[in-house]
Amino acid sequence: MSYKTDLPVMLQANPHAPEPFLGLKLWHILPIGLIAIFGPGLAFAQSTNEAQSPLSVLLDWAPLLLKGFAFNLIISFCAMALGTIIGGILGLGQISLLAVTRHSSWFVTQFFRNAPWLVLLFFAMFLLPFEMNIFGFKVPFPDWLKAIFGLSLPVMANVSEIVRGAVRSLPSGQWEAAESLAYTRLQTLWLIILPQCIKRMLPPWMNLYSILTMATVLASIVGVNEVMTLTGQALASEGGRPELLAPFYGFILLLFFIYCYPIARFTVWLEKKYAFIT
Repeated sequence: MSYKTDLPVMLQANPHAPEPFLGLKLWHILPIGLIAIFGPGLAFAQSTNEAQSPLSVLLDWAPLLLKGFAFNLIISFCAMALGTIIGGILGLGQISLLAVTRHSSWFVTQFFRNAPWLVLLFFAMFLLPFEMNIFGFKVPFPDWLKAIFGLSLPVMANVSEIVRGAVRSLPSGQWEAAESLAYTRLQTLWLIILPQCIKRMLPPWMNLYSILTMATVLASIVGVNEVMTLTGQALASEGGRPELLAPFYGFILLLFFIYCYPIARFTVWLEKKYAFIT
């Protein structure tokens, strides 16, 4: 009698998955584009003064707003990186053989996963110090750094759950086959389990990043100079003209849509490409 001793490996990607952006249609972007293009004209038509047109005002402020949007992206990158690192460790803690580690990791995950993002942001803003004393040197702790830390907390909890769910979704035969080959638990995780989990974790991880990017505007409430804060300052400097509200906020909407929608389409493509055959 012969026994199969080959260790199970990752399944092949779906070769028939469509390209990620072939599903993009004109009607996907057309409504948002119409708001950004015709919104200023409509607002100007409703205006009763002879001031500069909303479109020209928007073009004057566009470079500053784009810099603010870039700062939103920096916050999202840093918060996602920090949350992914800590969340990955926390997720592995949820599958630990030690009961104390497993239960404490589960509690931390559930606590921050079910907490409002804005409350966590305020928590980071007002409870963290404005500066830290390190070896006699005062190191400032700016608001944008607090915002990164505050937004990384819910990301950490969601990444932890993504990691736990991906590991638990693998069949138990993976662990048994590794154990039969005298692999340690650490070797099994690092060499066998986690490489297979990457394909399962990547789509929800990217979806989480898209949600985080849109949530970075919450930093404007606590005074971080990102795109929403700069938009408010620009509108205030223009004398509070109401006809500028739709063009300016429509421009911000268009920026986030152009950035986040391709990520959503790419996530769908990854789900189809790495679909597991059962």
